[in-house]
Amino acid sequence: MRYALIGCGRISKNHIKAALNNHLDIVAVCDVDPDHIQSLLEEFSLESEESIQRFSDFRKMLEVCQPELVSVATVSGLHAEIAMECIRQGVHVIIEKPMAMSLSDADEIIRLSEKMGVKVSACHQNRFNLAVQKTRQALEQGRFGRMSHGSVHVRWNRNRAYYEQAPWRGTWEQDGGCLMNQCIHGIDLLRWMMGDEVEEVYGMTNRQFHDYIEAEDVGMAVIRFKNGSVATIEGTTNVFPKNLEETLYLFGESGTVKLGGTSTNTIDLWQFSDEEKEDKKNKGLKEETSNVYGNGHTSLFADMIQAILDDRPPYVDAYAGRRALEMVLAIYKSQKTGKPVKLPLENFSTMDMI
Repeated sequence: MRYALIGCGRISKNHIKAALNNHLDIVAVCDVDPDHIQSLLEEFSLESEESIQRFSDFRKMLEVCQPELVSVATVSGLHAEIAMECIRQGVHVIIEKPMAMSLSDADEIIRLSEKMGVKVSACHQNRFNLAVQKTRQALEQGRFGRMSHGSVHVRWNRNRAYYEQAPWRGTWEQDGGCLMNQCIHGIDLLRWMMGDEVEEVYGMTNRQFHDYIEAEDVGMAVIRFKNGSVATIEGTTNVFPKNLEETLYLFGESGTVKLGGTSTNTIDLWQFSDEEKEDKKNKGLKEETSNVYGNGHTSLFADMIQAILDDRPPYVDAYAGRRALEMVLAIYKSQKTGKPVKLPLENFSTMDMI
């Protein structure tokens, strides 16, 4: 399958690695900075591969190389525009999080993809973590019983050097704050596990230490789901001196699970009333990762390839990406208005926070 990557920044290594692991035919890479392309290809010893073309214009790349599958890993504020152009050209797309900066753009991505018969996967790769998959399986088997509540904590560190590395970071137009950039994976998992259907969101955000950015560096929220369960969200980039944890707690009538590690890659607590033989293996499970992005990109790519071949929706589809985006935007709107926000959310954008 002919594959191309658009955007060669911080997360692009995971995309190239996933493409190689899935034996995709990498036909092109694209970035406005040729040094980014060179560094990325050198890291994977691909710099001398003549079959991989280099582009600064993604539209030209689509025209010349005609890839079947593209992943969009650019500045967040450009995700929607690039994805929509790929879809119009009939190209299947993996979109890094967040899939868009506004609900209207997310809706247009979905509309266009269904019109064109194109597959779109939102890159929430942590759904493929082994610990997460074990928990989801228990949930689908009904082992938690009725859900009481849950919580997600993303307690990371991003210093001044991180934000100054790229001028778009921390801006409302191109990025958003810690909830949109760093915490959206955990927010996605919480909503997915707690039943997806949200009644109401009440959130508060603040910019405590990073006075040189526009958006928040700490955010809290309380969520009420339509099934009666409740949940809390805590996300921050203010933890000294380095990343601490990304944890997910789920409390049910007959089960309690805590996922931990730096990116929900470990099972720290696993208790069910109907203990099974397999449970002993799950207790203390730890999936080794080299960074906070985890290992899920390879599995997400594999699923997307199979979804294209089988003509089925990908495991993490565009609707999933929209739901995660909606949660973050609802917290932002609640902060702006000082009131709880009912879902479904009417169109809202990070630009409404300016």
